[in-house]
Amino acid sequence: MSFLFNKGQKIKGTVVLMPKNVLDFNTISSIPNGGVAGAFDGLLGTATDLLGHAVDDLTAIFSRQISLKLISATKTDGKGNGKIGKETYVENHLPTFPTLGARQEAFDIHFDYDAEFGIPAAFYLRSYMQTEFFLVSVTLEDVPNHGTIHFVCNSWVYNFKNYKNDRIFFINNVFLPSETPAALLKYRKEELQNLRGDGTGERKEYDRIYDYDVYNDLGNPDRGEKYSRPILGGSSTYPYPRRVRTGRKPTKKDPKSETPPTETYVPRDENFGHLKSSDFLIYGIKSLSQNVLPLFESLIFDLDFTPNEFDSFDEVRELYEGGVKLPTDMLSKISPLPALKEIFRTDGEQTLKFPPPHVIRVSKSAWMTDEEFAREMLAGVNPCVIRRLQEFPPQSTLDATIYGDQNSKVSKQEMETNLDGLTVEQALNGNRLFILDYHDAFMPYLERINKIAKAYATRTFLFLSENGKLKPVAIELSLPHPSGDQYGAVSKVILPASEGVESTIWLLAKAHVIVNDSCYHQLMSHWLNTHAVIEPFAIATNRNLSVLHPISKLLHPHYRDTININGLARQALINAGGIIEQSFLPGPNSIEMSSAVYKNWVFTDQALPADLVKRGLAIQDPSSPYGLNLVIKDYPYAVDGLEIWDAIKTWVQDYVSLYYPSDEAVKKDSELQAWWKEAVERGHEDLKDKPWWPKMQSIQELIQCCSIIIWTASALHAAVNFGQYPYGGYILNRPTLSRRWIPEKGTKDYDEMVKNPQKAYLGTITPKYQTLVDLSVIEILSRHASDEVYLGQRENPNWTSDSRAIQAFNKFGSKLAEIEGKIKERNKDSSLSNRVGPVELPYTLLLPSSTEGLTFRGIPNSISI
Repeated sequence: MSFLFNKGQKIKGTVVLMPKNVLDFNTISSIPNGGVAGAFDGLLGTATDLLGHAVDDLTAIFSRQISLKLISATKTDGKGNGKIGKETYVENHLPTFPTLGARQEAFDIHFDYDAEFGIPAAFYLRSYMQTEFFLVSVTLEDVPNHGTIHFVCNSWVYNFKNYKNDRIFFINNVFLPSETPAALLKYRKEELQNLRGDGTGERKEYDRIYDYDVYNDLGNPDRGEKYSRPILGGSSTYPYPRRVRTGRKPTKKDPKSETPPTETYVPRDENFGHLKSSDFLIYGIKSLSQNVLPLFESLIFDLDFTPNEFDSFDEVRELYEGGVKLPTDMLSKISPLPALKEIFRTDGEQTLKFPPPHVIRVSKSAWMTDEEFAREMLAGVNPCVIRRLQEFPPQSTLDATIYGDQNSKVSKQEMETNLDGLTVEQALNGNRLFILDYHDAFMPYLERINKIAKAYATRTFLFLSENGKLKPVAIELSLPHPSGDQYGAVSKVILPASEGVESTIWLLAKAHVIVNDSCYHQLMSHWLNTHAVIEPFAIATNRNLSVLHPISKLLHPHYRDTININGLARQALINAGGIIEQSFLPGPNSIEMSSAVYKNWVFTDQALPADLVKRGLAIQDPSSPYGLNLVIKDYPYAVDGLEIWDAIKTWVQDYVSLYYPSDEAVKKDSELQAWWKEAVERGHEDLKDKPWWPKMQSIQELIQCCSIIIWTASALHAAVNFGQYPYGGYILNRPTLSRRWIPEKGTKDYDEMVKNPQKAYLGTITPKYQTLVDLSVIEILSRHASDEVYLGQRENPNWTSDSRAIQAFNKFGSKLAEIEGKIKERNKDSSLSNRVGPVELPYTLLLPSSTEGLTFRGIPNSISI
């Protein structure tokens, strides 16, 4: 008999943790009087003091301040629950412990152990310290009859008085609920109840409670009507996904609205604080919102250039080439964090200088071509909206009793001037007509938008040439009827032109299209379709799937930071008067518009193959790869995306099959059923009665749902996020505002347009202050953190004890590396012109790996920025 041991035997353990560093999420949310730079210096000093202790000091600080009690998985007490061991304290600091990550500290611990206790599989932890710490892992060595046991913790721990129950952590094994050792069942349920809370009270910094609420904190009616916003979620008028509940007090003027946050609550483990450099990116956005943007506003009017207007395209390019001279005291007021250092380059000079956007690194004017305009619909930052035209003229889905006739007014004669000799019917039947259609999304809001802007609702018609390239053939610009919405739209059609004043009008028409596209991208493709729709699944997973559950281990990496960044967005990006409202066309209507789009959101259509079929960009064909035949063969987002989608789904299928032998096993999994029911009925409550929701009654439904969640949080988000600055950093290429309609002949604006086309263009699009706001934000949003975890990677190699799962995951990683090689080869193929285009910018957004920074590539596991 092996592993014989005597009573009184000790088991050695290693506790890895990170001491609190004051550079965490909540500390940096308020800036002292010394400004951001002063705050940063002070925080760094405190952090250095804390982390610079001698070994003896660390031992003194932590020894006997943290206790653990092991819980047995094989031996029970008189009530059938796992035996609880003796309270045992963390002991000595281990300064030379191998494999420690940055700023991690290891301590030893020794547990009394005998045969009557059995095999430990969980432990209670109690902290007597006054400050919190981050518990990374606990490892037990040479456990009799078992060997090494790993506990992957990754959790903030506060003084025990802040919790109703002691903190509990589990082994890295996986168990379906029905297969959980009986001794652990009580503890498994107990931890889920801790995470669910009771739905009452205001959340505190130390809470780890996941609950649902509507978006009722975007406005602040107490500041006046200007800052009031509708509550999103909880009504058929404004349906919306749910967010994490914070329980803050209601505003005085509207008891249904929640007081906007000064410090954003997120469940504590959603905020890694000082552990991740992505928090520096988040801090960069907060610094911009609170400190830098007011300085920009003063900058616009204090310096010696035309207030709020660019005078020429050359002046726009100066933002990247020479920079803008700053007042001598301005940089001292701006935080020296890495995220902002990239923008506020000094090089010995007081200048504001942005990195050159990729789209103009080779050619400064190729962005103006029709080919590039169309190509970016297939390989740009918003490649998931274009659809195949299947009827002509296209019909509106707006309610005709309210909006009148909103159908397209483009004629066949106008179209056929650019169809290479084909008729409209021939082009339709040959699957060669496409449309970028923002008419219905913008028309209901134009009257409100045009009180502060001058915008159209646009439709862009495109033709697929024999060479595989798209070319725009007509742009329809529509406005509400001056006599009232019920009279339909007033539309004008602009046709391509390359010379004279007509070419300027055509360039302005394209600008109006791109303004529509930029706003739809930011609010719908990016915010709604990734950030907002994923948060309810993250909440439901934490509330219903134990960390011991295999599906929790599958999905958890794909929620990392999402709740955190969404909380920041509500505070600084999408809130009333926030960065999005300042710099994008819809202004105060922005997030309300996304609610209207959410009405037609369909979960199952988020799978890439389903999305392509729905938009008419692919036709189902069992004999083709992935069961689809692409209508546009050279469609970089679709070609690369289908390979990534298939790799994700194969990995999910391999993993799920390890734990679910039959559909019956899916049906009988109590946690899984509770998870899905809650994600649908509470997380997406406003759409819960839609017939398209999967019922979670089969293995295939489980595989499909998990694949959609992973795809949305990883590859889809990467495709619509990390190209923001490479394409949109050059405001001429992707303007976000329109301030003038296209001039009519005989007007002063028309005459000025003829004299100075550049000035007419600049006077139409985003002005100077909003350009600085936009560029500053998207430059940060387009960056990767130094410790980003990418698709096919895990933070901890001991994320599971199941060697079969590790083997399947390694297979997934190998497949992604193979796909990366294929993408690089396709980008070298000169026949695939849509992959590079006139701007000579290869499509790399779906390359799985990346390094730190502004790389225009890389698929992180999750929505982390």
